[in-house]
Amino acid sequence: MVNPLGDYLRARRAQVDPTSVGIVVSGVRRTPGLRREEVATLAGISADYYLRLEQGRDRNPSPQVLESLARVLRLDATATAYLLGLPSASGRQRRTAPRTQQRVPVGVLQLLGSLTLPAFVESRTFDVLAANPLATALYPSIVPGANRLRSTFLDPDDRARNPRWERDVADMVAGLRVSLGPEVADPAFVTLVGELSLASQHFRELWARHDVRPLAGGLLELEHPDVGRLELRREKLAIGDSGGQLLVIYHAEPGSETARSLRLLGSLSAVELG
Repeated sequence: MVNPLGDYLRARRAQVDPTSVGIVVSGVRRTPGLRREEVATLAGISADYYLRLEQGRDRNPSPQVLESLARVLRLDATATAYLLGLPSASGRQRRTAPRTQQRVPVGVLQLLGSLTLPAFVESRTFDVLAANPLATALYPSIVPGANRLRSTFLDPDDRARNPRWERDVADMVAGLRVSLGPEVADPAFVTLVGELSLASQHFRELWARHDVRPLAGGLLELEHPDVGRLELRREKLAIGDSGGQLLVIYHAEPGSETARSLRLLGSLSAVELG
């Protein structure tokens, strides 16, 4: 039985330091983070009711109860909004229909071709749907048909280019949960998570944490074999009426060394294409 609310509550209480919520710890605790009864007491609900929530036997908690739990679990605004959306997902049937092919709007494809910055279009699950040559020059794995999550975890070249790989993959997995919300039952996505879970222990550990953080507006450091160190900003812009597609653009501070390196990379890319 699908129980996203219970899974999330269990994962998040394991991340809370008992001393941060006023609990005096003595001796060895076998349970990481908070115990169920501690969460219940701090949230002002009965231990039995909280147990029913984790076990999926009560799927209709009030917003007030969820907000109390968010406070106890030290959730920020993004994670609280995610928690509030989980109960409706708990009662939904697992989707079995295959995902239809996504088409990038023609106007967005034209914009992509005119941009002089690395840019590509991705789906909610980080499938690359379209990319301009400079994006592919930046990361050879950014090509239509690839999946950024799979490339980031399983492609050694991708990892070698990223000096802050550990931090960035954690942000990526947390951003994926924001992008999907409670909708994690898509068969193609389940297959992707299964593949990455088998291939990467690090992915398994990050996915089990249920971290939730927005990914847009982040910083990226990149060691490119042709133009050296790049310090970029990443913007993710929603494409209207597209089923959740995002236009991803990397850009540098005007006049910076990275801006000059991007222009050089564009020239090298144009020569190769020519």
